[in-house]
Amino acid sequence: MIGESMTWIQAIVLGVVQGLTEFLPISSSGHLRIVSEVLWQEDAGASFTAVTQLGTEAAVLVYFARDIARIAMAWFRGLRDSGRRGHDYKMGWYVIVGTIPVGILGLLFKDQVRTGARNLWLVATMLIVFAVVIAAAEYYGSKRRPIEGLTLKDGVIMGSAQALALIPGVSRSGGTISAGLFLGLTREAAARYSFLLAIPAVTAAGLFSLPDAFEPAGEGLNASGAQLIVATLIAFAIGYVTIAWLLRFVVNHSMYWFVGYRIILGLVLFGLLGTGVIAAT
Repeated sequence: MIGESMTWIQAIVLGVVQGLTEFLPISSSGHLRIVSEVLWQEDAGASFTAVTQLGTEAAVLVYFARDIARIAMAWFRGLRDSGRRGHDYKMGWYVIVGTIPVGILGLLFKDQVRTGARNLWLVATMLIVFAVVIAAAEYYGSKRRPIEGLTLKDGVIMGSAQALALIPGVSRSGGTISAGLFLGLTREAAARYSFLLAIPAVTAAGLFSLPDAFEPAGEGLNASGAQLIVATLIAFAIGYVTIAWLLRFVVNHSMYWFVGYRIILGLVLFGLLGTGVIAAT
């Protein structure tokens, strides 16, 4: 069954939602699924979600351009000269190794991610379950270790947490930042590594989904090429602002703000589903 064509209003709204929610620990894929169902009784689709994430990842590339260039150069220099393997060289490896879990699981469960995992009962459940996880991380984490203290073990653990975000409602940044807090990292350190860790995984997912997004053949809203481009550009602009805001916010504010929002949204979603106002699939 082929879904309806996406309108320009839908493309713009969903681009705004993607830009606002990608970097906050509230699940962008979950919000895209919820917004499209509540407003239009349709699913924007996993491919649309993955492609518009290219816009928010481009925002990461621009915002952290100097850091990324420094880490990349240090990594290549370190490969040639073992005497030049400092923190930035190691950080390059941490991002590479941390990306492996989501890459493997994404390929193994790509069909489930695009279908059953988008059920709104599951989204509502994950919003609340991971609100508890984030709250526990905020409460128990010592928040003393700077990003310079990151280790390979940290990268593997946070990379594994990132893989959980394949399930809408979990949140990639929520999973990785929570793991970082449990490991004793400061909120800012956990958030910065979370942004860097997302670059290869999300970029690969977006590029992999391009054929499906431009030539849709499944259920859900079908966006045109022009709509995808506009939605992605909107996500880029708003995502850039969101990165700057979040990094300032986490320095002086706890994650409990996001915990409260997730629980309220999850409960509201349960109510809408339970009363039949919206459908789960």
